[in-house]
Amino acid sequence: MPNLKDLKTRIESVKSTRKITKAMQMVAAAKLRRAQDAAEASRPYTERFNAVLGALSASADGSDAAPRLLAGTGKDDVQLLVVMTAERGLCGGFNSSIVKLAKARIEELKAQGKTVKIVTVGKKGREQLGRENAELIIEHVDLSDVKNVGYTSAQDIAKGILSRFDSDEFDVATIFYAKFQNVVTQIPTAQQVIPASFEADAEASNALYYYEPSEEAILADLLPRGVATQIFSALLENAASEQGARMSAMDNATRNAGDMIDKLTIEYNRSRQAVITNELIEIISGAEAL
Repeated sequence: MPNLKDLKTRIESVKSTRKITKAMQMVAAAKLRRAQDAAEASRPYTERFNAVLGALSASADGSDAAPRLLAGTGKDDVQLLVVMTAERGLCGGFNSSIVKLAKARIEELKAQGKTVKIVTVGKKGREQLGRENAELIIEHVDLSDVKNVGYTSAQDIAKGILSRFDSDEFDVATIFYAKFQNVVTQIPTAQQVIPASFEADAEASNALYYYEPSEEAILADLLPRGVATQIFSALLENAASEQGARMSAMDNATRNAGDMIDKLTIEYNRSRQAVITNELIEIISGAEAL
C-alpha cells in the first residue's frame, strides 16, 4: 500500500509542475501573437521580392554575365546545410522535426558521395546534430541573447554564408526551418538559397520590361539581399513555429498534470480509507477481546 505522506508529496509536486507549465503556456501564447504577426507581415514582401528576382533571373538565365550567385559554381560537390532551430527546448517536436529533415538530407548527400558542411543556428540543432555529425559542423550562430529576431541577425548570417561562397568553400547552400501554418502544425522545410532559385511570377514573365542598368547588374546587387531576405523570413517563420509548438506542448503538459493529480488524489483517498478501515478493525477487535 502506498505511503500516504509520499502520495501527498507527489500530488503537491505535480501541482507545482502544473503551475509552471500553465505559466509557460500563457507566456508562449503572448509571444506567439507577436511572432505570428511578424511572420505573416513578412510573407507578402518576401513573395513579391522573390517574384521580381524570378523575372530578372529568367531574363539573365544562360547569360555569360549572369552573377555567380545565380549561375552557381557549375557543380554541387560541396553542400552547405544551414539548420535553424530554437535556443531552448520544451516546445514539443519542433526542433526534432527540423533536425530529422536535415539528417535525412545529410544521409542522402553522403550516399551520393557529396561533401557536407553544416552551420547551425540555435543551440538545440547543434546539440542534436552534434551527437552523430559533430565533425561536419563548421560554424554555430548563437541567438540566445536576441529577444526579437531582426533583419540585422539575418544579414549577419547571410554575410557569413556569402563570404564562404566567395571563398569557394561550398557549391550549394540550403536552409532548414519550420514554416508556420497554425498552432498545432509547423512544416519542416528545406529551401535552396545558393545558387539562387526563384519561381518567376506568371504576370511578370508575360510583361515586357526594359532594365537600366542591365538585368545582370541589378541581380548582382539584389541577390545578396535576396539571400538575407530568405534567411530573415525563415527566422521569422521559425520564431512563430517555436512559440506555437511550445504553447501546444505546455497545454498538453498542463492537461496531463491535471489527469495525474486526479489519479493520485483517487489513490490517496483509497489508501487513506484503507488505513482508517484497518484502524477501525483493530479498535473493534481490541474491544471484543476485552
